[in-house]
Amino acid sequence: MAMRVLIPFDGSEQADNALDYAIERFGDAELILMSVINPAESVYLSDDEAMAPFPENWYETARDQTQMMLERAVEARDDALTIETDIEVGRPTRAIVEYIEEHDIDHVVMGSHGRSGVSRILLGSVAESVIRRSPVPVTVVR
Repeated sequence: MAMRVLIPFDGSEQADNALDYAIERFGDAELILMSVINPAESVYLSDDEAMAPFPENWYETARDQTQMMLERAVEARDDALTIETDIEVGRPTRAIVEYIEEHDIDHVVMGSHGRSGVSRILLGSVAESVIRRSPVPVTVVR
């Protein structure tokens, strides 16, 4: 059975670097490019600073945008490669770790934004949390 490698993808330069690394290092493996739609990011503040409700079709819009992002990432790579794509909904760290456990993933390759200090404390680090919780090896690429 081929090795299964998960590449969490958010469209950032770091995620692109992680995808390129995974292709170079694990090109003969089954590559899964996965993105997480985080519902918390769709809540916004209105003019009076109260939380406004979700736009009616936020999920469909987010899913369509995410699918297009994943397709562009795959199309930008070698046509001979087969890269599976998937979209999950939830908090990124939890969704990634659950995906690892539920889909027999053998290795994770992910990008890191390289935040440090206060910004890392305030924004957290998905890569760091995945490393701590993952049952499989994780390679972090900057």
